[in-house]
Amino acid sequence: MPAVPTGSPAPAALRGGPPPTKDPGHDPGLHSAPKIDLALLAVAIAAVSLSAPLIAATAAPALAIAFWRNAMAVGVLTPVALLRHREELARMGRRAVLLSIAAGLLLALHFGVWLPSLHMTSVASSTALVTTTPIWTTLLLRLRGRRSPALVWTGTGVAFVGVLILTGVDLSLSSRALAGDALALAGGMAAAGYVLLGAEVRRTVGTVAYTLVCYATTAVLLCVTCVALRQALAGYSAETWLKLLLLTATAQLLGHSLLNRVVRSLGPSVTSTAILLETPGAALIAALWLGQMPPVAAYPALAVILGGLATVISADRRRAATADLAG
Repeated sequence: MPAVPTGSPAPAALRGGPPPTKDPGHDPGLHSAPKIDLALLAVAIAAVSLSAPLIAATAAPALAIAFWRNAMAVGVLTPVALLRHREELARMGRRAVLLSIAAGLLLALHFGVWLPSLHMTSVASSTALVTTTPIWTTLLLRLRGRRSPALVWTGTGVAFVGVLILTGVDLSLSSRALAGDALALAGGMAAAGYVLLGAEVRRTVGTVAYTLVCYATTAVLLCVTCVALRQALAGYSAETWLKLLLLTATAQLLGHSLLNRVVRSLGPSVTSTAILLETPGAALIAALWLGQMPPVAAYPALAVILGGLATVISADRRRAATADLAG
């Protein structure tokens, strides 16, 4: 399926990838991705690792934080889209627009349930649970008829064991922490749908156009929710506004936007699995910055999660080698 013309090129970090694959269920994976996409994926993971610690340290309502990080990102992307991608926006088909709006709805749900969890449980536990995205991504792909290799199921299973170990730490602390764990887990489920819808839209639509529609939808939904729940959207200190700007620049624009960029070439399985690296990254930042040292039991849990990630990547490489021999 040919890509939609994009007009003038966007900045390197936001340009679209190679031509889309012919099979909508195909997950390109690491073996076929341009080197620049692998580098951008690393930058994205580092950027989203700042999200949980920054949110935990920001003195503003959780849903308001979610609204502002999306609204500010829309403010940055709108002039870029109108000046360089106007034709692409105009040519977005009805299906692509509807899928982008649906992705924005799921992203709003992701933020709406995850951010409150950061004030109810530890940063390490919340981040680990919200990054169970690859587990739900694999299940959703299976429901769509795409069979994943046994090693992918093994890897996601291993990662889930690590999640259970980390959740068990909070079970011994309080019922409030358990409720926070449940919200974070729901956030991971919503993120899986968001990643899959984004991968589908990105087959024919560039990063800027898709991201603008998606973030705008998310911002509107979160704004309505904040107003309905009477959460303050202003009146913050200068320090809080600075943290909101930093959150937008790092976790939103460098994090989520670059993930939207690379999902086209890497595919939803590898992209969502790589997000697991956010867990140790956020825990390290929280320990160094907030002094929030995770319990001793959290360390083996993080190691198990990373072991599951390594297994999924190994499955991708074996699948690539098998495909090359068959070709």
